[in-house]
Amino acid sequence: MTPDAIDALERAGFSRRDFLKTSGALVVTFSAASAWDAIGLAQGPFDTRVSHIDPSQLDSWIAVAADGRVTAYTGKCELGQGILTAQTQLVAEELFVPVGRVTLIQCDTAVCPDQGTTSGSQSTPTNFNERNLAQAGATARAVLLGLASERLNVPVEGLAIADGVITAKADRLKRVTYGELVAGQKLNVQVDARARRKPASEWDVLGTSVTRVDMAAMATGQFEYVHNVRVPGMLHGAVVRPPAVGATLVGVDESSVRRMAGVVKVVVKKNFVGIVAQKRWQAMQAATRLKATWTPGAGLPSQRDFYDHLRRQPSRDALVVTSKDVDETLAKAASVVKATYFHPYQMHGSIGTSCAVADVQGGKATVWSPTQSAYPTRSGVALLLGLPADNVRVIFTRGSGCYGINGADTVSYDAALLSQAVGKPVRVQLSRKDEMAWENYGFAYAIDQRAGVGADGAITAWDYEAWFGSMGGRPGYDTPGNVVTGMLAGFASSPFRPQPAAEPPGAFRNGSNAAPSYVTGRVAGNAGGAGTVASERVLTHTVPSPFFTGPLRSPSRLQNTFAHECFFDEVAAHVKADPVAYRLRHLSDARLKEVVAAAAKAANWSARPSPRPNLSRTGVATGRGVSCVVYEGDNGWVAMVAEVEVDQATGKVTAKRFVVAQDCGPISNPDGMRNQIEGGALQGLSRALGEEVTWDDRKVTSIDWRTYHSLTLGFDAPVIESVLVNRPDAEASGAGETAITIVAAAVGNAIFDATGARVREVPFTPERVKAALVAR
Repeated sequence: MTPDAIDALERAGFSRRDFLKTSGALVVTFSAASAWDAIGLAQGPFDTRVSHIDPSQLDSWIAVAADGRVTAYTGKCELGQGILTAQTQLVAEELFVPVGRVTLIQCDTAVCPDQGTTSGSQSTPTNFNERNLAQAGATARAVLLGLASERLNVPVEGLAIADGVITAKADRLKRVTYGELVAGQKLNVQVDARARRKPASEWDVLGTSVTRVDMAAMATGQFEYVHNVRVPGMLHGAVVRPPAVGATLVGVDESSVRRMAGVVKVVVKKNFVGIVAQKRWQAMQAATRLKATWTPGAGLPSQRDFYDHLRRQPSRDALVVTSKDVDETLAKAASVVKATYFHPYQMHGSIGTSCAVADVQGGKATVWSPTQSAYPTRSGVALLLGLPADNVRVIFTRGSGCYGINGADTVSYDAALLSQAVGKPVRVQLSRKDEMAWENYGFAYAIDQRAGVGADGAITAWDYEAWFGSMGGRPGYDTPGNVVTGMLAGFASSPFRPQPAAEPPGAFRNGSNAAPSYVTGRVAGNAGGAGTVASERVLTHTVPSPFFTGPLRSPSRLQNTFAHECFFDEVAAHVKADPVAYRLRHLSDARLKEVVAAAAKAANWSARPSPRPNLSRTGVATGRGVSCVVYEGDNGWVAMVAEVEVDQATGKVTAKRFVVAQDCGPISNPDGMRNQIEGGALQGLSRALGEEVTWDDRKVTSIDWRTYHSLTLGFDAPVIESVLVNRPDAEASGAGETAITIVAAAVGNAIFDATGARVREVPFTPERVKAALVAR
């Protein structure tokens, strides 16, 4: 059932349950619980809330109609990463039906289970291993086989399935379709953790490059994004953001726009200001002319000295790992290498600005939202509007590409507030400035690294210390103030409390890749790291940020890996070792070693130290660099070799070739994985070469494509070669954020190899490269 079909049924007085009951379905009875009866109780790995869709019930995931078509329900949504197609393949595989016979409904809070947020390369680990959607598919197949066994009087082991038809192996005339089995039946079945998954050795649909199920509609302009949603009686809204960071509203002169054509209402809620009008252009014009008075704002720290500013702030400290002997080991080392790395705030910079449509009437709300967090957004909207969560429905509708938290959540709040104020549906699409000046940026980092080196050239100790600013983040279920609209409407962001570092608890966790891949990660006597360096200390300082921050594709992992992999190359250069061989010498993780070796082999890596011999200080220089990481410590193994050209007269860097080797367990869709590698590599290149948020003493100044420098149309794209390492017997892990994590380091190492100049601050602008060339 498509969302439109569900809406039509509801308008006619039918629910999803009624539809399934009358058409015949695998499971039609719900085990329902009010979201507010057990608020705060977790029902999944991401502390999701108990909702009216019970994830232990098979019907929450899978329904088979009388005509044999399969409808599946998921809490993980398509953001451009191909998960819609991969999840469709998963259901088709487990139920032995063609992909074209599966309809996947994603992230509609009326009918889909709550799986938290689609983020962190967790969709594949969450749904493709022995739980959730995958296990529901296996359970459904087992139930259907059981029903067929009774119908045909044949033991289950004597049955075969093909194309949604179950047949007796010994007598092909004994057959029954899925539709014939389930028509008119009422079953109440729980997802069975013991149901046998179909092993990768038997895959027919998974493991193949199925064409993306949404591609034809996107390529031909028929796909309906949230920007295309139209609701009868819909009005248009525009927001008026403060002129400076930290400014608060003094007053609004509504008479300044009262006579403007089409203006319906000026909406004010604490510091939130918006305009509702008949047409979008009218709302935009009124927003620019509305006379609002604001306080001066809090003032911003100097951008030139910002990394020093980070170090001076009160901090919330955390030790990821400490062997307690780092200072001693460094003192005994034959030599100590030191370096500091800087990474700026960066933005999502979605090409299309964020948009949402809300319809708030009669104490109920429906929001068409591009959020990655349908259920948390439902709760946030409920808090903003003062409604019970059960009265709010969020329908995920794809919007601008994101991979993090652009304006999708905040514009959903904008639309909901404006719709409630006028009692009619309201569509809001942010302006370019409103999107770029107020989104939740990726973290800025200052990272100090020290390594002790023994007489044999091996690293004996690694000491890491980092400072990064944080404010807000994903709103989650309870904190709408984590994004700008919620804050302006009177909700506080997550509180910041300074605290000293404590001993790392439990097992080694490297979710932010703060620990380099080369340490043992020993906590409580157990080593969980990927490396061999036993003298290790990883200390982080989280400090207050002047700007909203949040996850931007590979949050913190990218910044940390940039510093780790560049620093590792600096140590390799110090001892005059080949960067690939030196990595393999210090790694213990077999899967990481394999992808490093695979990338080097595919790139025809020639073993030698960096920088390359016989450097010229003029002209265009060429070089190669390598980097690698176990993403989040256990969620994807990846390595890259980058080849670049550096124009030493201008400082311009041109990436010529990327070779990426990746291991994410069993490969669901090879073409989809290549797409993720290529997309991640290009976005990583954009962030490495040009992207940086800028500001003056009051406000953000990178507010359009002239002032925020992502890759431009027509840029010289590198050749990208993908080496896919398939592990059908391993657990499935993520692929959405692996490749992007290692690009900046590989490019930085290639610049050094080409020129002998080390650039330790992202982005590698021509000005910074030129300065490094002078300083070499």
